[in-house]
Amino acid sequence: METSLDKSALTGAPATSGTPAAAAQPAAKVQRTVYSVLGAISFSHLLNDMIQSLILAIYPMLKDNFSLSFGQIGLITLTYQITASLLQPLVGAYTDKHPKPYSLPVGMGFTLAGLLLMSVAPSFGVLLVAAALVGCGSSVFHPESSRVARMASGGRHGLAQSLFQVGGNAGSSLGPLLAALIVIPHGQRSIAWFSAAALVAIVVLTRIGRWYKQHPSVKKARSNSAHATLSRNQVMLAMGVLILLVFSKYFYLASINSYFTFYLIDKFHLSVQAAQIHLFVFLAAVAAGTVIGGPIGDKIGRKYVIWVSILGVAPFTLLLPYANLFWTGVLTVIIGVVLASAFSAILVYAQELIPGKVGMVAGLFFGFAFGLGGIGAAVLGQLADATSIAFVYKVCSFLPLIGVLTVLLPDVEGKRAKA
Repeated sequence: METSLDKSALTGAPATSGTPAAAAQPAAKVQRTVYSVLGAISFSHLLNDMIQSLILAIYPMLKDNFSLSFGQIGLITLTYQITASLLQPLVGAYTDKHPKPYSLPVGMGFTLAGLLLMSVAPSFGVLLVAAALVGCGSSVFHPESSRVARMASGGRHGLAQSLFQVGGNAGSSLGPLLAALIVIPHGQRSIAWFSAAALVAIVVLTRIGRWYKQHPSVKKARSNSAHATLSRNQVMLAMGVLILLVFSKYFYLASINSYFTFYLIDKFHLSVQAAQIHLFVFLAAVAAGTVIGGPIGDKIGRKYVIWVSILGVAPFTLLLPYANLFWTGVLTVIIGVVLASAFSAILVYAQELIPGKVGMVAGLFFGFAFGLGGIGAAVLGQLADATSIAFVYKVCSFLPLIGVLTVLLPDVEGKRAKA
């Protein structure tokens, strides 16, 4: 893997002469997209997020085994997602200055430890510790693997982020399916069987680390991007809008990821396994939508993708609480496809707003997304305890209307073209 990939990747290394901006632009054109690296990092993302979604999918089993309330279920999600969200920007900022190619397999080691601990956890407190270990693994994995995807993109940043993220979304969709087929029938200890997936990921990430080590990944000079034409206040406003858009997306996704099985069981009287199949279908739709957003953003502009994927999903979320079982399935597929197309566009847009800080931006947005998911799960769990699961979905249906704030985003691609 290393020999053939290194040659193709390194042909696009920035020239040492001339201005930094002038050197960076031709480099992006010369570089080739290293699909084998993108495939490997996407596969690792699949395994990482499969493990995370597996934890979400076994909530009904944990609720029964430990007699948990919805609020305690939310605290489990809050624990591992807050752990990830607090550490990710720090990890990204540090590795922007000090690249750590082998941090990826080390991070997966934390995930492996959390998985094994959860399989034998005797109490709610130990479950929280296990969830925190999984969060620590994600805090290392996401900013560094996002950097690898950008390094291997050959300048096609939206495509690279979509390919990277579709692995994670595919893994997220597999978690409920595997929980229904394996964990629910065999019990808590069968969670340990998935340690094999973490071990495979460690092997793959070690090989990626070798490729990463030989790549000119640290570029001190900043490229000629939006910073040359946008003021600091414009950049801060744009970042604030992007964070609000991520809030609307991930707070809504928290309602699906953590409570959709309970919603289906409560409203339509489905079995746990049947409800998990519906969650699998939704998460598979999310994976499909992820593939779409990045390449389209590369072609027509990321702001248009953000418009459609956030605000455009509102009519479907508003209809969902009033739909029957058949239309619930149809609407959740549409919601998954449309809403998922946003994140690749948002992430690459933000990286262009703050050039030279790929890891920090990736860590900030992945971490913020995880943190919002955790906070959303905890808040919505408390709301469900106080009211009902059905009421939670009525409240969350209005969240995508925040997408109207996209109008405040500057036209980064247009400004750069004119510069």
